[in-house]
Amino acid sequence: MKVTKTLAGIALASSLALPAMAQDPTFFRIGTGGAGGTYFPIGGTIANGISSPPGSRACDEGGQCGVPGMIAIAQSTTASVFNNAAVQNGELEAGLAGAYSTRDMYLGTGKFEGKPHPKLRIVANLFPEDLHLVLPKGASINDLSDLAGKRVGIAQAGSGTQVAVLQMLDAWGVNRDNMEEAELNNSQSAERLADGQIDAYFYAAGWPVAAMVQLSSTKGMNLHSFTEEDLTKINEIVPTYIPSKIPGGVYEGIDTDTLTPAVSAMLVVSSDLSEDLVYELTKALWNDNTRKLLDNGHAKGKQITIETALDGVEAMGVPLHPGAEKFYKEAGLLK
Repeated sequence: MKVTKTLAGIALASSLALPAMAQDPTFFRIGTGGAGGTYFPIGGTIANGISSPPGSRACDEGGQCGVPGMIAIAQSTTASVFNNAAVQNGELEAGLAGAYSTRDMYLGTGKFEGKPHPKLRIVANLFPEDLHLVLPKGASINDLSDLAGKRVGIAQAGSGTQVAVLQMLDAWGVNRDNMEEAELNNSQSAERLADGQIDAYFYAAGWPVAAMVQLSSTKGMNLHSFTEEDLTKINEIVPTYIPSKIPGGVYEGIDTDTLTPAVSAMLVVSSDLSEDLVYELTKALWNDNTRKLLDNGHAKGKQITIETALDGVEAMGVPLHPGAEKFYKEAGLLK
């Protein structure tokens, strides 16, 4: 898939250094995910928060409080793997991506063996993405081995979810040879589960996921709750997936907590961006105006905080962008 085209006919500014007088707009493309997931609404909120188009009212006069001259655009994509590749190749300035695929792509390990993406840089840890293993209402499985011979949605090609899920399934003896896989986005998966065309599907996203909210309130659904032993096993296979839970009551008809692995969602940029630009971007991400936008937007926005911005980043082995590092040092979050 290609990035959704927006602002047709407008050329991207050739330089992404801060405009001296904020006269000329700087267009800043942020890759997100499918409209039925979490990346797209969160990415839109971030884009709104860091934007401050030329000619707009000053922040202290009730205007936008983003980077002067910046027009940030959230674009729907196939998520993590696509976003990271597009940032590396200069097709996007930033992207939302899971820690798992970001680490492997930066280092050139795992599925990306010998294909490092050295330009990837971190701005912030955002929120945990819980892996949802969605089943029809009333259905259940003992463990992942029960998915052999089933029709299973493994998330869309180009997503970090699919890469991780295939590794997990393989550890339980399930692979493309003994299941009927479907490479679908979240909305497509929910529709096909509701229609009885697939038996289960995986999707990693911050709850509540819009397509699952709709599914649970119409056809109904169930979520697989992993055992603690299975969560330990998954963490050994995919270290960036850690034990988590989806609280009961998030989705209609599912009243108990669901134990599941989760991976952190990161805001990733290119090392080609100037230190000044990323410093101002990071500053705008954590100002009071963006805080209000995050608190009043998607439910996951409340979990995006400056206090957790650096959680897990050092352990990933992917560097912070120097502009973000400068901000966090000034904020007292880094020595």
